Amino acid sequence: MAGRIKDTDVAYVRDHSPIDDVVGDYVQLKGAGGGQKKGLCPFHDEKSPSFHVTPSKGYFHCFGCQVGGDVIAFIMKLEHLTFTETVERLADRIGYTLTYEAGSTTSGPSINRSRLVSANLAAATYYQEQLQLPEAQHGRDFLTKRGFDRDAAKNFGVGYAPDQWDSLFKFLKGKGFTEEELMLAGLVKEGTKGPIDRYRNRLIWPVKDISGDVVGFGARKLASDEVDQGPKYLNSPETPIYKKNQILYGLDMAKKEISKTRQVVIVEGYTDVMAAHLAGVTTAVATCGT
Repeated sequence: MAGRIKDTDVAYVRDHSPIDDVVGDYVQLKGAGGGQKKGLCPFHDEKSPSFHVTPSKGYFHCFGCQVGGDVIAFIMKLEHLTFTETVERLADRIGYTLTYEAGSTTSGPSINRSRLVSANLAAATYYQEQLQLPEAQHGRDFLTKRGFDRDAAKNFGVGYAPDQWDSLFKFLKGKGFTEEELMLAGLVKEGTKGPIDRYRNRLIWPVKDISGDVVGFGARKLASDEVDQGPKYLNSPETPIYKKNQILYGLDMAKKEISKTRQVVIVEGYTDVMAAHLAGVTTAVATCGT
């Protein structure tokens, strides 16, 4: 990993991440008077709001469970992230590039979260463009047979991975991403003659964290078992930005309705989430496979 984030950068990120905006991504806030806002606490079950946010002080406090702190503490506790991971998440949110102090004792490759997120976003855009090409007709047919039209595919960012060995790798290299970054992001893997794309001839669903960052992918094979003996669904490996036990597919889209209704519907997979949302069940989410 990179070294310690500079204190000045931590302060900048904290000061430029309005706590009511950040908390508002998870909690439906209403005016509480005196410059405060309140909502139902995300840290314990309650029916009357005892969770208060004071934007002028950048502070939150729950009078029910006595949890409180600044915007960093809120994300750390809610997302189960480390301090560094939280600051990096918030920095990405405001488009700020962090600097790290020299002298880190941690060995291994340097991890820049924003670069990995950017690589995933570029890959998602590439896959979406590929879905419109003639070569992806069988992918579009698959979606149509399941009741998903062009608008539905667009809304959920569905794409297509070409039946080629390294088309995505070459595309992203051309965008300035390094082989190391693409390996770390789980977009490519080592082949016998160099890096190859992780996904080939598959429909692609971008997997986003609760903030809307693309952190991974789910891929459904289109070829028959005789042609492609791989698994029906192939998901991103564990990466520095993707931990499958911390991600629910569709939560970025469902979070506001979940916060409003205090209910969530768990379905099996990506197409189930799509179908549920299109049917008006906008609290539907899914786990991210095995």
